Amino acid sequence: MNRRKKIAQLLKAHAKKANAKLAPRSTKPRYISKADRAKMDAEAAQAPVTPEA
Repeated sequence: MNRRKKIAQLLKAHAKKANAKLAPRSTKPRYISKADRAKMDAEAAQAPVTPEA
């Protein structure tokens, strides 16, 4: 492999990684552990419910 091709290959790989980093994340929601979900449910149940006018 000649020097020019090797450099071009490296630059292309670096550009690909940079683009992947900037790409939007998937639409999959972030993982919330079971304990955190239980905690959030407890907080929601404890919070006073205000009637809407």
